[in-house]
Parts: sequence; structure tokens; C-alpha cells
Amino acid sequence: MKIIVIETLKYLQVDNMSRELWLLRHAKAEQNITIDDFDRALKKRGKQAAQRMGKWLLQQQLIPDLVISSPAKRAINTAMRVLEAMNAPDMKITEDKRVYAEGFERLKTVLAECPADAKRVLLVGHNPELEDLLIHLVGVELLPDSDKLLPTTAFARLEMPDDWTQLTIGSAHLLSITHVKALPHE
Repeated sequence: MKIIVIETLKYLQVDNMSRELWLLRHAKAEQNITIDDFDRALKKRGKQAAQRMGKWLLQQQLIPDLVISSPAKRAINTAMRVLEAMNAPDMKITEDKRVYAEGFERLKTVLAECPADAKRVLLVGHNPELEDLLIHLVGVELLPDSDKLLPTTAFARLEMPDDWTQLTIGSAHLLSITHVKALPHE
């Protein structure tokens, strides 16, 4: 099964955990070597996967307060398709170039700048940065044993510290990882 749910045990709950970070890896993109990596478009199945994930998020009532995306074509198009499927096509997407190929430490900097009132942040980006951030925040020993934690269009849900600037090793609790391939087809 490709939906991995990790129950958060009561004794692991920390009083200062009131925010959630949602990591979404971009959907499947073209592998055209004649196009710059930044400009790679989504494949047809990538577009469909992004829509499926968006519909599922809506069904789960997982609506973000803030959406931050890599400005790379495949990431921003994934974010747009997800929001369209959630019936939120007018929700603002903040494009941040630091989410594209600058390492997970830069992702932490982006998150540290999130407004205090952002309780649910959706970060749409790329591997290896998203997986590295996930490993850093949760700790490798608390993650599922998998060759690829976040394949294309995978969604990870993390419970975060109350302060976006305090993203230290092991500071988050993994609530779930959802792979789009495991979602029901319509």
C-alpha cells in the first residue's frame, strides 16, 4: 500500500505543536533533454495526478492557509492544478526561487518567513530537497523504510512547532505520507 499513515502517540504530543507543513512533490514531468530543467512541463499523467491529489485533499478537508511553490514550470503547474481541483483556483500561490534546487536549508529559510497566522502551509517543490527536509524535520529513524519517500505527486503531512523559525532536527511529527498512485480513481 502506498498510503503510509503514522499515528502520533499521545505521549509524543508537544503543547507547542499547532501548525502543519504539507510537502507536495511536483507531478510527473516531461524528460525532454532539449528543454532547460526549469521549463519542463507536466506530462498528461502528471496533470491528472495533480488533479487527483487536489480532489483528495478537498475530500479530506485539507485546505492550506498559504501555498509556496518553486517557480519551475512543473511545480507551479502542479500547485495550480491541485488548487483548481480543490475549488480554490484563486488562492494565491507564492512563487519562491529558493524552493528550486537550493538545498533543504534554503527551504527552512523560506518556511521561517511564513506569517505567524499561517497554520497550514503547502510547500510544492522538488527532490532531493523535499525528502532531505522531511528527513531533517522528522528524523530518519521515524520515517517509513522506503527507497523513495516522495515520488512524484506525493504528499507528506507534518505537525510542526508553533514557531516557523524553530525547525531543528526532529522538531516535527510525521502524520502521513500519501502517494497519488494509492488514491482511488474516479
